[in-house]
Amino acid sequence: MTDISSTDSSNDMFMRDCVPRLHELSNNLWWSWTPKSRHLFEALDQTLWRLTHHNPVKQLQEIKQARLHHLAEDVVFRRRYVEAFKAFDEYLATNEHWFGTNYPMHAKAPIAYFSAEFGLHNSVPIYSGGLGILAGDHLKEASDLGVPLVGVSFMYRQSYFRQVIGLDGWQVAKYENLNQQDLPVQPALTASGTQCRIAVELSHRSVTCVVWKVFVGRTCLYLLDTDVPENTPDDRQLSARLYGGDKPVRLAQEMILGMGGVKALRALGIHPQAWHANEGHAAFLHVERLQEYVQQGMAIPRAIEAIRQNSVFTTHTPVEAGHDFFSHQLIEEYFAGFWKQCGFSKQAFLEFGKHPNDSVEHFHMTALGIYFSSLVNGVSAEHGRVSRRMWQCLWPDLQERDVPIQHVTNGVHVPTWIASEMNHLYSKYLGPDWMSESDNSAMWQRILEVPDHEIWEVRQVLKRKLLNFIRHRIRSGWVSGRLHAEQVLPGGTFLDPYVLTIGFGRRFATYKRANLLFRDLDRLRAILKDRWRPVQFIFAGKAHPADEPGKQLIHEVYRYAQSREMGGRIAFLEDYDMHVAKFLVQGVDVWLNNPRAPFEASGTSGQKAALNGVPNLSVLDGWWKEGYDGSNGWAFPTTSKPLDEQAQDDHDANVLYTVLEEEVIPLYYQCDQDRVPHGWVTIVKNAIRTNAPQFSARRMLKEYVDKFYIPLVRAESQSSDSSEPIESAG
Repeated sequence: MTDISSTDSSNDMFMRDCVPRLHELSNNLWWSWTPKSRHLFEALDQTLWRLTHHNPVKQLQEIKQARLHHLAEDVVFRRRYVEAFKAFDEYLATNEHWFGTNYPMHAKAPIAYFSAEFGLHNSVPIYSGGLGILAGDHLKEASDLGVPLVGVSFMYRQSYFRQVIGLDGWQVAKYENLNQQDLPVQPALTASGTQCRIAVELSHRSVTCVVWKVFVGRTCLYLLDTDVPENTPDDRQLSARLYGGDKPVRLAQEMILGMGGVKALRALGIHPQAWHANEGHAAFLHVERLQEYVQQGMAIPRAIEAIRQNSVFTTHTPVEAGHDFFSHQLIEEYFAGFWKQCGFSKQAFLEFGKHPNDSVEHFHMTALGIYFSSLVNGVSAEHGRVSRRMWQCLWPDLQERDVPIQHVTNGVHVPTWIASEMNHLYSKYLGPDWMSESDNSAMWQRILEVPDHEIWEVRQVLKRKLLNFIRHRIRSGWVSGRLHAEQVLPGGTFLDPYVLTIGFGRRFATYKRANLLFRDLDRLRAILKDRWRPVQFIFAGKAHPADEPGKQLIHEVYRYAQSREMGGRIAFLEDYDMHVAKFLVQGVDVWLNNPRAPFEASGTSGQKAALNGVPNLSVLDGWWKEGYDGSNGWAFPTTSKPLDEQAQDDHDANVLYTVLEEEVIPLYYQCDQDRVPHGWVTIVKNAIRTNAPQFSARRMLKEYVDKFYIPLVRAESQSSDSSEPIESAG
């Protein structure tokens, strides 16, 4: 590190030190959740920082040398540089983290975490939504806590898709090839110093993958990539798009993720002592491990038991359609000859993915994941209960309550999702190290001591930032010619910073009922256009390109946003991503969530909102069933008897209007002479106090470590009659 106080140091010496280290930092996503590092990159060139969409890799490629030489003479920048790299170096070097302190004997025991997507930052767009964001937060928190986790996923060269809403209000999916030079991605090198390459047998062909590496603080994410010259054009496209293609493409992707992921870790010399499959997409990792054991001469029953001994499986959806399955014919085609190599029958293999209640025989990926795992969990207490009911068929001799599916409720990575203004407020009243204790409920009690006017002022600042962001996007789109004049109104141009603002941001699937608000238009218009207490709503979210009902929902909401009858009080933000989500969860006044219960497994967007002082108005499902206590937000009351979908929607729409009219709106606008709605601020404080610690990724990951990872690692290390096949690299 250059000492800026040294009389011997020169600007040239500083430049020689500075530029390589800035490149090093830009290639470790630790910068993305660390304010000192973000501010350092922003200080390089604020305009370029904005134009490169906060991507420091691209920024450093485009920055002018003259600007760098100018910064070398800037004492303030040099001091900021020293402080940022001091924090970076100390973070990477320390062993005094939670995991090392609590589990020193297992500090170097790798835990493999497989997921089809990871939402880390917009500069690495390999995610589609909640599953990926959760996986990204999981990886970041593992870094912060020192958990020896390694991630495995795909290098999606076309990402998911960019959402464009046309003049007619219909979603258009735009795919763009990523420029790998702009990504914080490095070749994953083997011990010989060459980029890792592996091959996966699919049907009667072999598909080659190269492996890339992303540094996420102390952790690493390994990405499989089939876009190499030796593959056929079709096979080169297997890793192009997330959740794209037909059933054969999907099966090929999942075989590469699971089986190829294991091969890649072996080739890199990484030999996990625990294996975590995040959803069924990755469950074929167990099939590859089974083949390893059998090839080493282990009997099949013992091999299956050895795999179960150190495997955990997390299921994320109570919606039947959300679980992948494939026809037996397709499985037979793609695994041709596989069972002969392993020494068991085709029927025995198909039994691994059998769903007893499936009238048509399919191979179910969730069933496969459960079959090979000793520990299985849902992602909220309610989802655990629903999952036990859904999958009781796999344990026909057990009562539903005894089905061995547990739960670990999802949480959010606090440093990623906290607004800088809220961070400053918390630092002032909770202490400068509050983030390191984000799961400490006792610490959060001190939020009650924050003066009402201070928290109210910060909340208003964040709402203005959101609306300014929306207007800037619309202005830029209109000036560039991408947006037509008819798209200015639905995009949110007329949103008012002094009006109660309610946000709805999530995937547009039918069960999430984005159109519930529009069930009684006369009642809604009265709420929106009330002269004294108006309300405005901001919607955002994508529908899967193949989900026609989901796209219809977007079209319906957008049509209402276009209507003059709504008075400019409805907006739809296109191309919902992590960047948009941060403004939305930090800037609205209330977070709305009205899925059809019990189909919300967990949901984390409302947790991010609560962390930033945004109360939830939600159906009692997923995480909110645990989070709501009557003082920290609002809930849809449950019905005394089951209703059909039409009647349930009518009931819930009426509840939504009533809660808004009688509770939410009056409380927001009830101000004292100081123009602060103290009753509202009390709800805000309770939302923070009760939800921030309980639904932090810090609490979540500690629970995974204590309940799952460490027991699996200990079982593996204590096993005397088997060992992990570690000599199969290559």
